Amino acid sequence: MGPPLWTLSVAESLTAGHLQAQLSSVSGASRYFAGGVTAYTLQQKVKLLGVNRQRAEADRCVSEGIALEMAQGAATLFATDLALATTGYAEPYPHDWVTVPFAYWALVQRVPGGGWQSRTGRLECPGANRVEVQAQVALHVVQQLVTYLSAMRAAVATSASVPPPARRRPR
Repeated sequence: MGPPLWTLSVAESLTAGHLQAQLSSVSGASRYFAGGVTAYTLQQKVKLLGVNRQRAEADRCVSEGIALEMAQGAATLFATDLALATTGYAEPYPHDWVTVPFAYWALVQRVPGGGWQSRTGRLECPGANRVEVQAQVALHVVQQLVTYLSAMRAAVATSASVPPPARRRPR
């Protein structure tokens, strides 16, 4: 077994370690999983992950953009190729007009030249209690990662199986 194609890190809020637990439960996870951060408060998201304070305050730390910033922050903190992040509400919160628990998630991958490729989503968990929401969101995000990696592996395999163009001999 050779080295992994990509390394991975995680930034969690809503899932509070559930995602890291799922990723590290696989034998040999230390080959690709560098680590993670559970940043539950705005202060820790800003301090540890570099989340923009004004944007986080405006969004109450829950938005697609915050999930993206958290994922990018984790990839930077752990120097990984890929990172995942979750943020949301694990239970209804009438003060913020949240009637159904939900999460935003993000998956980012570094691209040459310093940019990011990303996927994001929102998952609602009607009728689920707090612990069920955390487990459902973590499982959903792992499934998104598997889908993404499967597509990436297929792309790498396809490009590796295509022979380079033939060179013409000078006349």
